Amino acid sequence: MINGILSWAVQRRLASIRHFRDNPYEVQQGVLKELLHKARATEWGRRHGFTDGPSAGEFAQRVPVSSYEELVPDLERVMRGEADVLWPGRVQWFAKSSGTTNARSKYIPVTREALHECHYRAGRDMVALSTLHYPEAQLLGGKTLSLGGTHTPNPLRPHDPASRAGDVSAIIMQNLPAWAEHIRTPPLEMALLDEWEEKIERIARHVQHQDVRALAGVPTWMIVLLRRVTELAGAANITEVWPNLRLFLHGAVAFGPYRQLFRQLIPGLQMHYLEVYNASEGYLALQDEPDSEDLLLLLNHGIYYEFLPADQWEAVEPQTVPLEAVELGKSYALIISTNAGLWRYKIGDTVRFTSLQPYRIRITGRTKHFLNAFGEEVVVENAEAAVAAACQATAATVRDFTAAPIYFAGAADGSRGGHQWLVEFLAPPHDAAHFAAVLDQTLRQLNSDYDAKRHRDLALVAPKLTVAAPGQFERWLARRGKLGGQHKVPRLSNSRDLLEEILRESE
Repeated sequence: MINGILSWAVQRRLASIRHFRDNPYEVQQGVLKELLHKARATEWGRRHGFTDGPSAGEFAQRVPVSSYEELVPDLERVMRGEADVLWPGRVQWFAKSSGTTNARSKYIPVTREALHECHYRAGRDMVALSTLHYPEAQLLGGKTLSLGGTHTPNPLRPHDPASRAGDVSAIIMQNLPAWAEHIRTPPLEMALLDEWEEKIERIARHVQHQDVRALAGVPTWMIVLLRRVTELAGAANITEVWPNLRLFLHGAVAFGPYRQLFRQLIPGLQMHYLEVYNASEGYLALQDEPDSEDLLLLLNHGIYYEFLPADQWEAVEPQTVPLEAVELGKSYALIISTNAGLWRYKIGDTVRFTSLQPYRIRITGRTKHFLNAFGEEVVVENAEAAVAAACQATAATVRDFTAAPIYFAGAADGSRGGHQWLVEFLAPPHDAAHFAAVLDQTLRQLNSDYDAKRHRDLALVAPKLTVAAPGQFERWLARRGKLGGQHKVPRLSNSRDLLEEILRESE
């Protein structure tokens, strides 16, 4: 009976998805109007004239585009317990984000509205689409195994038991509605453990005897868990443990470099993969078509979108474009206003549109995570695709990687250099030189600026591949207190600081 009710409930979301796909501008204007109305009596609402019910254009004129650093004074007031600053009421939950290369973490407010009208609504959308595309899997008849992080006391209110901060996945699991908790595993007390070795071991022992039909989490940590479950069960692969396993909902990192390994861990044509774009700031997009890797932008989930063209990323007064003015193929930085009280917030992620009817995107990287030391303009999307191609060509499997520039003192004008790629392999390539060559060749095919700089080694020489020691990236994350959950290593940097830090972990 419970599964019947769940099936009915999630299927209702299909009509809502069709509505915002067919009426994107009307829906987005409605979202903005509702956000402004709800926040009209907050300090920000009074400061920027929300009571007047400004139009989208007036809203863009009155409210500045803000980075996290610019919002810190108000965000810290919210964390200390002040009410009605950015959003009505007092916020109790804060997502600790690793979306920065700085040692200092970001703390993103997670309101009740953000949980229920954004994260959980999108979760229902994902379940609805999954059951639509794969009805034979009967996903609601078994368990979804979800891996997430943990939460701890709010650092600015350590003695308030009601206020917590942590990984957004942990916040979502802690507050799950009953319908979602019914189909999830492992139990909450295991899922929220903060010691990752103990967490993986206890979860593996618990779930090996359950009817797991779907997986949800970050590929890097799911690999570790699947291997341990297989080992404990004495099985050749995970399908012998979970014969009904049919779906992996993955996010946080690009799946390309891990695809071949998952095919080895979960052999057979019955396994399906769908990507989600669920950030600390909100659930922004999901893969709605199995045969396409593009992500459907979620338009009625309490988030109003604007887009910043690449030539405006560093502008003093950046000029955004609305949804109806975006163009195919161009990279935009996301600017969002949300029901968590983020107003024209520069999330840091960059996307490009692959479809305008409906609006679908691909994540291209972050405004601060790209390689442009020599005018090559390599973005994360290029890097992920090149690593995936190199893995396929050399039968390699990558656990993690990062890249940074190399500057050669011998260059007459100081402009000639290269890229150093630090790569940790789960399965090393048969020929490391061939891996580096395919990486280079793929980047040249994908990126004309990189190709021009590589021509006859005029500005860039061939990339240097450095093989990381096993666990090297993991040790770096642990040292920074960012092990597990959705924390990830920045893929690209214009500085060598990050790369040098990770290299020292092998010493």
